[in-house]
Amino acid sequence: MPQVFTALRSEAKVNEETIEGLQSIEYRQNRSRTDIGAIGTDERVAVAFGLRVVAGRLRVASANTTLDGLLQSGDPFSISATLRYGDTKRTVAFDDCVMDEKNFGLSTDAPGETIYVFTATRVREE
Repeated sequence: MPQVFTALRSEAKVNEETIEGLQSIEYRQNRSRTDIGAIGTDERVAVAFGLRVVAGRLRVASANTTLDGLLQSGDPFSISATLRYGDTKRTVAFDDCVMDEKNFGLSTDAPGETIYVFTATRVREE
């Protein structure tokens, strides 16, 4: 049975402080890899894995002073997200995060929204 989580029941924290106005959290993991070919053939015989890169985005209604401060200071931080639906729960933790970028948008149809972009050393899903 698939696990379905909803944003209304979930929450995220930066250094144990709840991110107020969080609209969404997105992340991706990418592992570099090298295909190893056999001598004298064009077929792959093995794969060597290398660096794992974790990158994410926090979409916040208006802005968040804590995240703004982390962007200015460059200090490392941690993010912990608890994804929920009913009795189902999953924790996603990001270690040794660094804030990379901030994008702000404002339109006549909606309140302001800031997207904070971060990278992390690792992500753990429990």
